[in-house]
Amino acid sequence: MIHDYLIVGGGSAGSVLANRLSAKSSNQVLLCEAGQDTPPGKVPPEILDSHPGLAYLNPNFTWPDVRVTTQVISHNNPDQDRPPTGPYTQARVLGGGSSINGQMANRGAPADYDEWEQRGAAGWNWEGVLRYFKKVERDMDFDGPLHGKEGRISVSRIFPDLWSEHAKAMAQAFKDAGYPYLPDQNGEFLDGHFPITISNAFETRVSAASGYLDSTTRVRENLRISTLTQVTELLFEGTKCIGVKARIEGKETEFKANEVFLSCGAIHSPAHLLRAGIGSVGHLHDLGINVRHALPGVGQRLMDHPSVAISAFLPPFARMKGHTRRHLLVGLRYTSGIENARQGDMCVAAGSKSFWHAVGEQFGSMIIWVNKTYSETGEVKLKTADWQDAPVVEFNLLSDKRDLDRLMEGVRKMAMVHQHPAMQKVAIGAFPAIWGDKVRQFGTKNIRNRLITGLAAKLLDGPRPLREFLMDFVVDAHSLKDVLEDEAQMETFVREGTVGIWHASCSCRMGRTDDPMAVVDAAGRVKGIQGLRVCDTAVFPVVPSANTNLPVMMAAEKIADAILSGR
Repeated sequence: MIHDYLIVGGGSAGSVLANRLSAKSSNQVLLCEAGQDTPPGKVPPEILDSHPGLAYLNPNFTWPDVRVTTQVISHNNPDQDRPPTGPYTQARVLGGGSSINGQMANRGAPADYDEWEQRGAAGWNWEGVLRYFKKVERDMDFDGPLHGKEGRISVSRIFPDLWSEHAKAMAQAFKDAGYPYLPDQNGEFLDGHFPITISNAFETRVSAASGYLDSTTRVRENLRISTLTQVTELLFEGTKCIGVKARIEGKETEFKANEVFLSCGAIHSPAHLLRAGIGSVGHLHDLGINVRHALPGVGQRLMDHPSVAISAFLPPFARMKGHTRRHLLVGLRYTSGIENARQGDMCVAAGSKSFWHAVGEQFGSMIIWVNKTYSETGEVKLKTADWQDAPVVEFNLLSDKRDLDRLMEGVRKMAMVHQHPAMQKVAIGAFPAIWGDKVRQFGTKNIRNRLITGLAAKLLDGPRPLREFLMDFVVDAHSLKDVLEDEAQMETFVREGTVGIWHASCSCRMGRTDDPMAVVDAAGRVKGIQGLRVCDTAVFPVVPSANTNLPVMMAAEKIADAILSGR
């Protein structure tokens, strides 16, 4: 059988494409997903949970071997060894990132999408994308010209009356610092603090799989969903993609299609292209891969949002109560002081618990990230031509010094917030937090970690001297006082503590035909290749000032609409 459309990757974009393209009964659509299914009524409880930590720390739902280099070499010490690689969470489950992410549901600034068009993505300006954002969402709180009410992804907010005392104190500190309350994060894009918008309905995650691959969609005779299906190779006749090779439960098979979509994300989609001989001639020659079509932009200019964190111990009265499992309640958008700063170029999300376990419930965290990122030197390349070898991923998050400088200033600003009288009551012993081995080893939910953290939590709630002694085992090398008083220590902390926030983007960018670094056109078609498109965060011309889940579903809606409309 020859399918009309074959979609490689059942994540946020793939779920949208499968739904929309199969809505036309004459289209035969096959969706291939390497991970497990999440059918209605049988979604794992870790995925349904409003607290995302149980999902993104569960190895059953992620790729086991994706490791990345986060940063470039420090300006202060150019002779140091290159930073080591570390794990990077990439979903391997139907629904993709939407099944394990933090459920953050925001769009970014209108200026982001105007920049997309300026960079060569014709028709992708704010006016061109807004109706597709509205098509995605079913806003449970707000109506009006900026909101959708009939989409497949429910979005909602937890408003201040249900916030923890920690979140309320944070909001008061933000307000007193001059940042007004914005009830609607997805309303006008202004500076201020707000209830974080989430893809969640009635304390249940709403993933792309649950929204777009529901029971009604799954009974379509022209849609086939093949999970636990690892695509190993793209098949070609000359420069036309005609299908894929795949492995299902250890058995190799082939699927043929008139058109193939790569929707594997900004790390795996370029890797598929490179293994197929589509990419930089030099890199392909080095690996012994025959060049099918020279596209130097494949895998280049990878982006993410660099972030750091400040954490603090919360006394019992300030912690989350039983009415919600959420951890991130209040957010802040602000404009930095750098030259030509775009509105809302920085963002903060305040969590009133940090992990699923008993110790995690005792610590609040402020995640500070560069919302409008300038570092664009990341890269995805192949280690070998073997499909079983994970690609080499280098984000180079702080390659543009403006990103480093804004994170350093962000730490200073949020340290001042912790000095607010309201914060002094609810957040004790604030410290610069690093996502390191100490934290990661207790992230997996198991009996051992539950017992250890349960005992540690009781001790931390004990006498103050005992807590201060135990905090030495929680806090990493840097103290907040040290980084505030010493510029070199501040830079060292930011460089050591900076991580991406799983918004890998831009490694197969949309652009003009005459742009040598563009990989796809405005409809996702790979330049110089027939029958092959990319539709995921890889095609973003630049990462928007937003969490990427809503933008990638918007992109899939727009590309599907262009196909069905014959454009």
